[in-house]
Parts: sequence; structure tokens; C-alpha cells
Amino acid sequence: MNTLQIGDAIPKFTAVDQNENSISLSDFKGNKSIVFFYPRANTPGCTAEACNLRDNYKALKDRGYQLFGVSADAPKKQKNFADKYELPFTLIADENKSVINAFGVWGPKKFQGRDYDGIHRTTFLIDEKGVIEKVISKVKTKDHAAQILEEI
Repeated sequence: MNTLQIGDAIPKFTAVDQNENSISLSDFKGNKSIVFFYPRANTPGCTAEACNLRDNYKALKDRGYQLFGVSADAPKKQKNFADKYELPFTLIADENKSVINAFGVWGPKKFQGRDYDGIHRTTFLIDEKGVIEKVISKVKTKDHAAQILEEI
């Protein structure tokens, strides 16, 4: 796993959001962005993280950041997740894992004694030029917004 680091430019990519609209690198240029990767929509940890970010969305927007969540879920599942929890930010449906692999957050994991490959819960803070300013790899799902606000 070769995760992007502080100072790296975010890679070129094209994906779709929960509404099947195209999202690409150009959507990030000129804006400060937060991109958080999560394993799967509607699971307890991912729901806690997304709802914590939802509840603190205004504070993040007031600091000038746009917010994107990314998982390998299909657009329909992402849309259901966004609607069910009234998430005000964009969810990228990266079914082919092109964005996930480009950011280097796919790799070996261990859960309940089982080894498997999956998405590592990671958040990137990105400046207006598309360069990574901070990487949060030890995400506290229930208090993730506070972690981010400490960094910005």
C-alpha cells in the first residue's frame, strides 16, 4: 500500500457521485477539500463517521472546505446512505477502486483474526492547488470532525 503523503499532488481521476454525476480532479482545483475514505456505507463505523461530519458540516464549510466521501459502493447504495442520514456532502461511488487505489488506501487488513484486502479509513486535507496538506490515518469515527478541525 503506497498511501499519498503530505506534499503529494492528488492524482488525476474520474468517478461518479451518488447521483451518477461525473467527479474529476478539476472539481478540486481552486477549492480546499477534505476527502475521507470509508470501507462501506450503512455500516456502524462508517455511519458514525458520516453523521459526525454531517453534524459539523457547517464548521468545515465555514473554514472554506468542500467535503467528499469515497467508498467502493455503487451509486445507488451511496445515494441511499446520503438520503437516509441526510448527508449534505458528495459521496463518490468508486466501484472500480480507481480513486481508492490512486490515493493508496486499498490494502491488507485484519478483522477478527481474518486477513483480507480493503479500504483503510483515511482522510486527506487538500489545498486549493490540489496538494495534500494533512493525512489523518487514525480516524476516530465518532469524533472525526474534531480531528479535522484541529488540523485546519
